[in-house]
Amino acid sequence: MRTAAIIPAAGRGERLGPGIPKALRVLGGAPLLVHAIRAVDQARSVDLVVVAAPPDDVTAVERLLADYEWGSDVHVVPGGQDRHASVARALATLPADVDVVLVHDAARPLAPPELVDAVAMTIRHGADACVPVVPLADTVKVVAGDKVVRTLDRSELRAVQTPQGFRRAALATAHAWAAGLPVDELSVITDDAGLVECHGVSVVAIPGAEEAFKVTRPLDLLVAEALLTRRRAASGR
Repeated sequence: MRTAAIIPAAGRGERLGPGIPKALRVLGGAPLLVHAIRAVDQARSVDLVVVAAPPDDVTAVERLLADYEWGSDVHVVPGGQDRHASVARALATLPADVDVVLVHDAARPLAPPELVDAVAMTIRHGADACVPVVPLADTVKVVAGDKVVRTLDRSELRAVQTPQGFRRAALATAHAWAAGLPVDELSVITDDAGLVECHGVSVVAIPGAEEAFKVTRPLDLLVAEALLTRRRAASGR
């Protein structure tokens, strides 16, 4: 089985503040996108990386990535108007011999390569879909307006990370099905695991990693800078 990693990176990331697309924000001297590619590129299981870039910035992203050395083949394709469209476009470009597909957020720059391999191996061992998860630290309540409706049992709840892994056929079939959904129905499905789950595919959960958190707000970027500095110090780089 060959494994490809898709990185949707066409979003603007408004919560991180105005300016350039979130994937191109700088972390430790390199864009978030570069760190995210490194995470999957350094995994032993990944053969190919496909980046879905903003359609108007494909050439610029290609030039940016050409300044770095990669162990895997790295390709850039035009992304779509939303995450689903970007993943679908990248999926359609994969060579026929790719059997396992990982989808990884560009906004999760510090995901350990070991986590990438663990997700890929879960698919190779027979699962149709796999997600890394971590327990919730906060109490979670359902709120309507300014009223608390109920408190959920967090012992049964998990936060889902990326990369998420799929058998290619399962992911492709789910995206083909989603192409016919109304925009309002598709908008409530926020990740690819949710998409295949809605299409009847069983999703396996494995332990995630604290470092694989998502950079969404300015404070997250500061935390990522601190973790990256500690990681570099530990490795002597």
